[in-house]
Amino acid sequence: MSPFKRARLSVFGLCFFGLLAGGLARGASPAAAATAAERADTLLAQMTVEEKIGQLVLFSGYGTTTGPLPAQQGLEDHIRKGECGNVFNVMSVAQIRKLQKIAVEETRRHIPLLFGYDVIHGYKTIFPICLGEAASWNPPLIENSAHVAAREGAAAGLDWTFAPMVDIARDPRWGRISEGAGEDPFLGSVIARARVRGIQGTNLAATDTLLACVKHYAAYGAVQAGRDYNTVDLSERTLREVYLPPYRAAIEAGALSVMASFNELNGTPATANSFLLQHILRDEWGFTGFVVTDYTAINEMVAHGSAVDEAEAARQALSAGVDMDMQGGTYLDHLQQLLAAGKVTEHQIDVAARRVLTIKFKLGLFDNPYRHCDAQREQQTLYAEENLAAARRMAGESFVLLKNSAQTLPLKTGAQIAVIGPLADSQRDLLGSWKGEGDWDSIATVLTAIRRENTNGSVTFARGCDLDTTNQAGFGEAMAAVQRAEVAVLVLGESWNMSGEAKSRTRLNLPGVQTGLLRELKKTGKPIIVVLMNGRPLALEEESQLADALLEVWFPGSEGGQAVADALFGRQNPSGKLPVTFPRTLGQVPIFYSAKNTGRPLDPADPHAEYKSSYFDCPNDPLYPFGFGLSYTDFTFSEVRLDHPVLKPGGKLTATVTVTNTGTRTGAEVAQLYLRDLVGSVTRPVLELKGFQKLELQPGESRAVSFTIGDNELSFLRADMTVGTEPGEFQVFIGPNSRDLRPATFELLSR
Repeated sequence: MSPFKRARLSVFGLCFFGLLAGGLARGASPAAAATAAERADTLLAQMTVEEKIGQLVLFSGYGTTTGPLPAQQGLEDHIRKGECGNVFNVMSVAQIRKLQKIAVEETRRHIPLLFGYDVIHGYKTIFPICLGEAASWNPPLIENSAHVAAREGAAAGLDWTFAPMVDIARDPRWGRISEGAGEDPFLGSVIARARVRGIQGTNLAATDTLLACVKHYAAYGAVQAGRDYNTVDLSERTLREVYLPPYRAAIEAGALSVMASFNELNGTPATANSFLLQHILRDEWGFTGFVVTDYTAINEMVAHGSAVDEAEAARQALSAGVDMDMQGGTYLDHLQQLLAAGKVTEHQIDVAARRVLTIKFKLGLFDNPYRHCDAQREQQTLYAEENLAAARRMAGESFVLLKNSAQTLPLKTGAQIAVIGPLADSQRDLLGSWKGEGDWDSIATVLTAIRRENTNGSVTFARGCDLDTTNQAGFGEAMAAVQRAEVAVLVLGESWNMSGEAKSRTRLNLPGVQTGLLRELKKTGKPIIVVLMNGRPLALEEESQLADALLEVWFPGSEGGQAVADALFGRQNPSGKLPVTFPRTLGQVPIFYSAKNTGRPLDPADPHAEYKSSYFDCPNDPLYPFGFGLSYTDFTFSEVRLDHPVLKPGGKLTATVTVTNTGTRTGAEVAQLYLRDLVGSVTRPVLELKGFQKLELQPGESRAVSFTIGDNELSFLRADMTVGTEPGEFQVFIGPNSRDLRPATFELLSR
């Protein structure tokens, strides 16, 4: 009988590893006897070089293929030989238990496998895409959605998720903008912390948590031309000020794995970039977990031109601090030969293996390798009612009302409604990209939910057009349906597979003839409501003029159809705010609120504006600014009140506004705090988000909202590359978005 079987016949409180190493007495607590790192060291001393290298190998299993290579052939044999210590893309308790049993019962050292998967915005119960969740500006709700996703993933046998994706993205051509939190490092950092807390909880060994993996490190969102896998070339200042803060926030929140990005950064692929992986991540930030590559990223260093062959790529990656090779097989194929040739050391292999083993101990895998393999828990957890309720609420708070002329929305039940558009009756598109293991066959579409809500009324449906063709044959049927109705709801946008990985676009318009359909239906004179389903900011200047109401719903998830109906009929008052700027036209990209002022800033009232930093064929300002979003009620902001106009070094200042609901409905508003440092040793952005508060107000209710301003808010990366404050004049702004702001001024004194 194997040592593991003996352990299983006793009690899992009797540490399995203690049986192997002889280091623990029966019934002793592993945590009391040794730390995870100490246990890893003890085990490491008993392992062969081949077994150590096996812990650095991650292969894809039987499930969805998420990269250019198929699932690993001979996976079970690799596990049995100790050549693969980690597996991804295997789902379900039954499949995971099968592979785990091979690792812990048929290998020499009985080391459990680590199972990972892309649980991005849900496992079975699918929440809105991450960009949509960010639009809620509700960190506790985002944390809860991450926890539900982790709970379902853990119930299906997983230990690890390749999330959160925290890349700042300012180019909507990049398809993976849908997976992050948008353009702003402050908002992105707040959301990164929330996601890590939701995924990992307070106890990695709990049965309802997963190991988080922060990705893609680093600056993947800055790829040139918005093209996936492309080059990134940034100054260190921009890297540190804009792109690194969310990664650091995730590490500070406790994330214990990091995924290196595909892109090169300033001439060195991230997978071999010791400046990123060692100097910043480990030396500056104190990261103690392990680093994994993205899919075959070590192999791709040959194509980058930074390594002559895969053996050299493996050497560079290990030397830079990459601990685990995803799917590429370079560590398995080459590390032993590199070691024999003296090109890597056993110490380097030990360091990487120790990091992986330490996390496995922290996860409790050695104490119970089957801790997540409970078929009954799997059945009870997936699609649980409370999970679906959480998804519906998250979807409702993610919607952004961009336009609502003459109170076109909300609709009244009992109306004659024409529902039009290629996405109106689509189930699959509701889930968006990276839909986990979410099913769509039984979910309610927008059309189904509208029919359900519109009691005592009529709903007529016409598709109108396909999503991405030039065929206008359905225009006539759509026109007839709208002419018979009181109001038209057009559900337009992108298909689910037009955003996400490898889905960069060169245009930001609505695909196909959807705008032409809208243009045609406008001729009926009937009120037109456009519901937008998409994974990136779109250029909607014409659509915003044609539509009477415009509701951005992103890809809203399993409960998205019903949540859209909730918003259309007023059950849910939209409260979302844009986490990313919507341009007027592609020619404005990249466009973001926190730009610099330039030496010739544009003043539209200036008679000599021709010689300012501007376009001659388009305004500088976006169609919809960062932080923008309307409501079915109205809010006003008072003037900003400062408790004192002068701030001493190290002191605190309080800025307060009063927000009032002046409308007739209960609603939620997001008060946003922005600062501007007028003069610095390096130029500063015209605005920087430094705080926000979401508050719900009853009709006629007023509430004071206060923000504290101190060194944390005023510090920046100075000319000498140190972080700190500088004396001088500052402006503080508070308002409902980055455009409509109330200003005040204060002075920071010298030390």
